[in-house]
Amino acid sequence: MLPVFLKPYDVEIKNLVRIGPNYDGGYVIHRETINLTKKIISCGLSDDWNFEKKFNELNNNCSVIAYDHTVNNDFWLKRFKKDIIHFFLFKKLRLTKIIKIFDYIDYKKFFNNKNKHFQKKIVKNNQKKNEISMSEVLQNINDIILKVDIEGDEYEILSDITENSQKIVSLIIEFHNLKTNLDKIETFINKNKFLKLIHIHANNFKDTDANGDPNDIELTFVNINKINVSNKKSKKNYPISGLDYKNFKRKNDIELRFND
Repeated sequence: MLPVFLKPYDVEIKNLVRIGPNYDGGYVIHRETINLTKKIISCGLSDDWNFEKKFNELNNNCSVIAYDHTVNNDFWLKRFKKDIIHFFLFKKLRLTKIIKIFDYIDYKKFFNNKNKHFQKKIVKNNQKKNEISMSEVLQNINDIILKVDIEGDEYEILSDITENSQKIVSLIIEFHNLKTNLDKIETFINKNKFLKLIHIHANNFKDTDANGDPNDIELTFVNINKINVSNKKSKKNYPISGLDYKNFKRKNDIELRFND
């Protein structure tokens, strides 16, 4: 069972909305977040900007700044070769692979003008040319969605997020290797005066542990100075039907249980 500090505070279903696809890359946020946000800061991009693209359709005054040092020319060349091979080997995937081949064009189109992608790694203290600290990223900006999926490096920047939390409308963050980092997550949640947990979903790409608990979780927080949230813990079952969907379609979604 998950500790009670991971149980979200109660938000009415009508105030929650899923942005992005009904699989990996879609996230549940508070509806009020949409109009309050002036900028999305995405840390970790890979080949998925569906959330950012859909959000831009709902709020075209919002710009997107993405940071991912791994998305470069080599990345796209490898992706193209892989998609071509899969196209010829797997007939059932051909339509999907044809669409994926054009991702690079969509990437170039989306990250143009007001939306930018920087090939930089998010770190605690930048020492290399291709690195940038979270404090630098959040400098001189306000009213943001901060979206973090950096494969375990999120624990290094939690203190910087806390220090800049007044600027954040909503935080969407994926925590990896849950069991070995519970104390860090608890400290982050308890120390944060402004960000309040409103949603949790388990990423089902990895298997559960011996207790049936997930290894990776996706959390959504909102700034209580910008969005009103109940002081009562949620009684909902997670995943929430109609809002939450499997990250990996070939596996069952993970039902969450809390130790309360």
